[in-house]
Amino acid sequence: MTVLQASRNVSKLFGRPVESLLGQSLENILDDYQADQFRRGLAADNLDLMNPTKVWVRRIGDDYGVFDAIVHRSADGFLVLELEPALLQENIPFLGFYHLARASINQLEAGASFQQFFQMIVQEVRKVTGFDRVMLYRFDQDGHGEVMAEDKLPEMESYLGLHFPESDIPKPARKLFLSNWIRTIPDATCEPADLYPALNPQTNQPTDLTLSILRSPFSCHLDYLHNMGVQSSLTISLMKDDRLWGLIACHHRTPKHIPYELRKACEFLGRVIFAEIANREEEADQHYRIKLSQVQSALMEAMSQADNFIDALVQGDPNLLDIANATGAAVCFNGHWTTLGRVPAEAELNYLTQWLAKHVTEEVFHTDSLPQVYFEAERFKDIASGLLAIPISKRSFVLWFRPEVIQTVNWGGDPNHAYEVKGTEVDLQLCPRQSFALWKETVRLTSLPWQAIEVKAVLELRKAIVNIVLRQAEELALLTQDLERSNAELKKFAYVASHDLQEPLNQVANYVQLLEMRYDSALDEDAKDFINFAVDGVGLMQTLIDDVLAYSKVDLKGIECELTHVEDALTQAIANLRARITETHTQITYDAMPTLVADRTQLMQLFQNLIGNAIKFCQPGQAPQVHISVERTEDTWLFAVKDNGIGIDPQFFDRIFVIFQRLHTRDEYPGSGMGLAICKKIMECHRGQIWLESALNQGTTFYFALPVGGLDPSHANRWKTQNYLFSGR
Repeated sequence: MTVLQASRNVSKLFGRPVESLLGQSLENILDDYQADQFRRGLAADNLDLMNPTKVWVRRIGDDYGVFDAIVHRSADGFLVLELEPALLQENIPFLGFYHLARASINQLEAGASFQQFFQMIVQEVRKVTGFDRVMLYRFDQDGHGEVMAEDKLPEMESYLGLHFPESDIPKPARKLFLSNWIRTIPDATCEPADLYPALNPQTNQPTDLTLSILRSPFSCHLDYLHNMGVQSSLTISLMKDDRLWGLIACHHRTPKHIPYELRKACEFLGRVIFAEIANREEEADQHYRIKLSQVQSALMEAMSQADNFIDALVQGDPNLLDIANATGAAVCFNGHWTTLGRVPAEAELNYLTQWLAKHVTEEVFHTDSLPQVYFEAERFKDIASGLLAIPISKRSFVLWFRPEVIQTVNWGGDPNHAYEVKGTEVDLQLCPRQSFALWKETVRLTSLPWQAIEVKAVLELRKAIVNIVLRQAEELALLTQDLERSNAELKKFAYVASHDLQEPLNQVANYVQLLEMRYDSALDEDAKDFINFAVDGVGLMQTLIDDVLAYSKVDLKGIECELTHVEDALTQAIANLRARITETHTQITYDAMPTLVADRTQLMQLFQNLIGNAIKFCQPGQAPQVHISVERTEDTWLFAVKDNGIGIDPQFFDRIFVIFQRLHTRDEYPGSGMGLAICKKIMECHRGQIWLESALNQGTTFYFALPVGGLDPSHANRWKTQNYLFSGR
């Protein structure tokens, strides 16, 4: 074991030049017995068993200095021996600290609150160390810290309950606290002692002193202590799940050296007692986790038994609110909303899910300040400042909401000016703030935070919902196959029936008319009327058969969607009705029509039926007037066919779309009652909707909405790319 580097202050402590130590073996600095102890410790590969140890360092002649020695291996593989002047000749009785820790834990087990327990820790640490102030400091999810407990001299300023910004303990400092459980600064005014030589002669690089207890702190840390009015400190790291949970920070107004044994005793006290705190927190989390697990199991069981899984989520006890401790919840599935508790208006929910679909790619999204990431949410902050969301599909979501909770946070100084930048461009320095006076901040647009176990619970629920949706999709696919097979058989039956029925009907009509021709002179007027009735009945039967065949041909499988100029389909429908339009002096006007994705033939048939009805059901003695308009909404083209006809009583709005349903006799208005049923089926095949507004003697307006992208999503993308304009005439 040869000395490669030494701090320059050894010349003062050892009474000989630092240069004289370089290249020396450890036996030349310590006595042989102690050197053998180090060798045995290194051979056992357990340096902790050696720490601390008292060593006598040979100065001049027979003069020795007594030091506390601590040894560790640096990250680059070198042994680092740190020596502190021994203040105590005897080791501190560690058993006493064990009993102190055990007594503290007994008090916690006896029912003391966390706050009482935190206070008890800082009191005991201050009692055994003698520091002027001891604080227990806890980090929150944002990295900011709060002083949870404090014990101090009466004349010192209190920091209890104050928050400190994340920049007070930046990430590099936190990394050091994770590496070292305990960190001491005995004298913040002491001049640092450099290593000599500055570079390790074997690596030609600086030696890694991350794990060194006696290394000099950063200058900004020293400035921070100076601004707080203290000259020495001791910091004990409190870690949970390999994360820095908090710190026990000890401050003294004058330089204060704490022996290694006492520091380790404080570390032991912090570890043992904090382990009990962590256990208590884990127990509380476990109780809540069990509760959420029970809610989750109940919801899954209800969903598995319900015909509609959404009803199971919102109508039972427990329900969606219970799994996330939310005040409102909403489910968007297949374009329909189901809500529970306090939620934003449906229009706001639609805008919110559109934003989520564009910006969220993970399986879960949560925030306790939705207005900060989605600015429109400020309109409903009292309902939904907090959002927890899981996507079920591209446009289906389950959302949970929490309202705004206005809080007043007490900061130790203005967090917006936590540090200053000083120096030149070449030598910039971060300087901590000088004031730690109380600074109040009112926090708005924020809800209570979502806990990790709540997020995990809704993720598990998402898996169950997705599985149910997939299972229902499989069942629906099987049902669709059955329906397609059934529809194919029905279409075949309709086709065969229409042809097979047409032949005997034609025979009936022909023979009845033949009777009239041969025996005209022998028939009286009643007989001739009976023959006419029979012929009319045959004609009506043929019309019904033709309409049934036309209705059966309108189906999704036969639809051919393509980019269609709506005006072409409309003008073709008008041309087909030209004779009736001329006969009734009908006036037809229409707006500039767009180009959209649809089946051109079915679109023409739709216009023909609606315009034909407007002509048929006109006011007596009044020329029909029909106007076709269109407008673009978010995802649809909305058409309107308005007439000045006799109107429809609102009580019959649903009935008129049913096959063979009529509101008038055939003597008043001819027809089979199939026209509007065919219109509705055309809309269903296009994933659209049709409805009307009307009143008796006030005309009728039929509305129908077609999706912009049609049935094929590629058409929608093509539409967005080419940006088609109206093809006005």
